[in-house]
Amino acid sequence: MILDLFAGPGGWSHALTVLGVRDVGLEWDEWACRTRAAAGQLTLRTDVAMYPTWPWVGRTRGLIASPPCQAWSMAGKRLGLVDQPLVHQAVEDLAAARDTRERLLAACRDKRSLQAAEPMRYLYALNMAGEPEWVAMEEVPDVLPLWKQYAAVLRRWGFSVWTGILNAADYGVPQTRRRAILLASRVRTAQPPPPTHAQIAEPESLFGPGRARWVSMAEALGWGATDRPVPTVCAGGGPGGGPEPFPSGSRKTLSDARDRGTWTPRTEGIVLQSRREGAGWAARHGTRDNRPADRPAPTFTAEAHRWSWALRSNNQANATVRSIEEPAGTLFFGHRANECTWVAEPATVQPEDATPPSAPEPIRITAREAGLLQTFPADYPWAGNKGQQFSQIGNAVPPLLAAHLLAPHLRVPLQPDDFTLAA
Repeated sequence: MILDLFAGPGGWSHALTVLGVRDVGLEWDEWACRTRAAAGQLTLRTDVAMYPTWPWVGRTRGLIASPPCQAWSMAGKRLGLVDQPLVHQAVEDLAAARDTRERLLAACRDKRSLQAAEPMRYLYALNMAGEPEWVAMEEVPDVLPLWKQYAAVLRRWGFSVWTGILNAADYGVPQTRRRAILLASRVRTAQPPPPTHAQIAEPESLFGPGRARWVSMAEALGWGATDRPVPTVCAGGGPGGGPEPFPSGSRKTLSDARDRGTWTPRTEGIVLQSRREGAGWAARHGTRDNRPADRPAPTFTAEAHRWSWALRSNNQANATVRSIEEPAGTLFFGHRANECTWVAEPATVQPEDATPPSAPEPIRITAREAGLLQTFPADYPWAGNKGQQFSQIGNAVPPLLAAHLLAPHLRVPLQPDDFTLAA
């Protein structure tokens, strides 16, 4: 079997499903487990640090691990960096069959830090049986020194190992998400998968076709029919499913198909279609004609010429802002300042005699949109309220990146159409 430690909502698992294989995930978070169950993934709800290793010995082909990254991530307090020497000590001890976790945990500033050492406990037990055949691990870039320590141990045990930083955008993910990766194998030379995409499209050469241009948010969200897509506009609060994860900001969304409809390009311009056009919509756009659900809103071709949508990564002054025609920045959630919103920016080319209207309000990204930008399917069954869903999405491994990493180990080709990004 394939063992997936800290399995989360199923980034690795969905990639394996696409490749025709299944894993068994160990995960503690209730809502991630519910998401996995709804997606049909095998899961044990348990604490990875407490679960015994003996049930896996003699039956594990591959081991996957993405320990929680909050203690190491730049999005948090990064106390994991303070605890780094303790984590390195734990890895060294576990690789020599010395379990000093209790003592080291007591000294940690962030109790999650030591979870990054847990995969070594499983690897040691499996190695005694000549397992696993391969290993794949992922974390935030600051964990790369720890992966190098793992690599040194695995090489002593007969593995070929590669460690380094990969950009998810280089593999077709519509997000410039950089991650520290460890790949190890007993039966093949470990190396990173060849990139399929580049920031600028490459021409065909004597060696074959060049890499395609990075996938934009517009392409991933299915907004590629026009240069400047216009979102659905409607009034009212967000859909059900629990409170907003962040109480600040607008509660409108660009594309919540459940109760907001979608924009549709027409030959005469860009038409907004909405299932709800309440008083707020009318007040903003100078009409009292609240059309029924089956009729389109008025055409706003002038608006389309004057504004272009972009994604702002958080509420801070130095937040990353990316045009819809680019990949997103790294998506992370779980803190009020990390709320991602769509914002309108002046179009590059403005009509000479036009005075741009007031910019539309920022619009909250939906869980569905965030999932698509992580390369999960549009109908992926995220469980929990909005805060719990966003937390799962932000911490997940992009399935498309995971598939590129896993396909060589499984000796399965990854087909270009295996992942359909557009909604």
